Amino acid sequence: MAKRGSTKVKKAVNTRPKSPVEDVNEEYISGSDDRDAQSIHSDALDEVESDDAGKAKTQKKRQRVASSSKRAQNSKKHETDSKRGVSEKRTPAKKKRKVAEDTAEDDEHDSDVKLKDGQEVVGKVVEAPTTGWAPEGQISQHTLDFLMRMQDPACNDRVWFKLHEPVYRRCEKEFKDFVDAFTTMLTDVDSQIPPLPPKDVIHRIYRDIRFSNDKTPYKTGFSASFSRSGRKGIFAFFKPGDKSILAAGAWCPAKNELNTLRNHIKRSSDRLRQIISEPEFVAHFGEPRPHPKGNRQNIFGAEDELKTAPKGVDKNHKDIDLLKCRSLAVVQRFTDDQVLMGTFVQELEKVALILRPFVHCLNDMMTLPVESDSSDDE
Repeated sequence: MAKRGSTKVKKAVNTRPKSPVEDVNEEYISGSDDRDAQSIHSDALDEVESDDAGKAKTQKKRQRVASSSKRAQNSKKHETDSKRGVSEKRTPAKKKRKVAEDTAEDDEHDSDVKLKDGQEVVGKVVEAPTTGWAPEGQISQHTLDFLMRMQDPACNDRVWFKLHEPVYRRCEKEFKDFVDAFTTMLTDVDSQIPPLPPKDVIHRIYRDIRFSNDKTPYKTGFSASFSRSGRKGIFAFFKPGDKSILAAGAWCPAKNELNTLRNHIKRSSDRLRQIISEPEFVAHFGEPRPHPKGNRQNIFGAEDELKTAPKGVDKNHKDIDLLKCRSLAVVQRFTDDQVLMGTFVQELEKVALILRPFVHCLNDMMTLPVESDSSDDE
């Protein structure tokens, strides 16, 4: 029996030892209180702790991988939303926006404005007045007030103009209605002028600043021109400050046109002198001779007159006063009170009747050939 027991013990010693974890589990399951201190030695505990630490490290690594993957997905989604113009919703931003909206409840437009990418709020759009406009064919104080503000450099600005564009559009419509009525009157006075729509005779309010030192973007008045060709001839310009004008004639004609006019004058100036000497013409535009101080008078004066005789013309020519002119045009000025009158179109009609012979004379001089006569160049 002893041999067998010792043999059994020997076999137990030579049997593959159980892992520390298996040994601990068996004792826990059997409920034995007699724990073998050597079976749970320090090496075994180290292995258990090492195994547990390895598992914890693996779990943390998996968590880090999952966290980085989630961040990458969020980043990708944020980039996609940015490209689409979708902003990320955040609770603090909502609260701030809510506070801002509550503060600006009195502004009825703030909550309706939706800005696109790259846009920003620069001011409040000013709406056009709903009352005080003139009937069709007349000019109101609103239009003169808007043009007066355009003379202020602080207002003659693209940002200011954009914010006041509703006012400009309403003033522009009033001017178009006036031009429509003026065209109807003018075609009755002068059959050579075609009845064109306002959009074909009105000038743009935007200035051409490409070759100008003055970079002011907008003109300070409304203007339109009428003639048998549609653009040149009678010129109407409305500017507040008693600076509105009605002009007619050849203003700074091209070189060939100016030479043609001078050739006709050298041949005969009788018709032109007779027209500019008519009493009604003189009453509106001044005496038919150069002003002593060089001021504009009739068709003479100001910067449109040469100091000396033109090239090839004798300085003692009998019509040297006419030949020195670089422009053959006259100007009638009107005050703001006259512009605002309900009968302003009728006042313009009286002036247009006086201007008609003058305009027809210049048209004939620029279109009809000069008859050759050696005696004409004396």
